[in-house]
Amino acid sequence: MSKPNMRDSNVREHLEEKHERDRERRIEAIKRWVDYIETEPVETWGPQQNAVVDGQLEAAQHARTSAAHRQHLTDVADEIMDAKADADDDPD
Repeated sequence: MSKPNMRDSNVREHLEEKHERDRERRIEAIKRWVDYIETEPVETWGPQQNAVVDGQLEAAQHARTSAAHRQHLTDVADEIMDAKADADDDPD
């Protein structure tokens, strides 16, 4: 698949459309899950939900970042906060 050759505004529009489609899909999945848990006994869907939550927690624990990356994130956040403070202090 080749990369589309789009101008920045087209890329932004394309991403916004993709995000909206993704959002709609998530809402539909949530509705299906609600229908499922309303029609099935908790003994059926409870362990399934626990497995999903446990998997998410496990993935989050394994996604640790290096000390260098954490420091980089801290530095970037500090720069953003400094720039915001400078902009807030600017009378224009």
